[in-house]
Amino acid sequence: QAQLVESGGGPVQAGGSLRLSCAASIFSYCMGWFRQAPGKEREGVAHIDRDGSASYADSVKGRFTISKDNAKNTLYLQMNSLKPEDTAMYYCAAKSLCNRGYIFWGQGTQVTVSS
Repeated sequence: QAQLVESGGGPVQAGGSLRLSCAASIFSYCMGWFRQAPGKEREGVAHIDRDGSASYADSVKGRFTISKDNAKNTLYLQMNSLKPEDTAMYYCAAKSLCNRGYIFWGQGTQVTVSS
């Protein structure tokens, strides 16, 4: 069973930055970050595809950057200019096949942005 372990979350003031990491026990070309705030549905934040192309939710475009170190099987999310509305549990996810859905999930890391 694949394991995904997120780290790097924590408290931060509005305008600050955090870098999330996701160490994966398996190699996956296609991975992503999701988040879920209390009382809200989980939403996709950023995704990276086989060719390295990235896509982002409109709410984080220009502020967040997803990247991947294939040699280390590690996914990153650089988050800049954080806002209180970014407060959520952030989850890493991976696909076994890029044309399928996400099937591997981490336990999450909490990000709390204070104003």
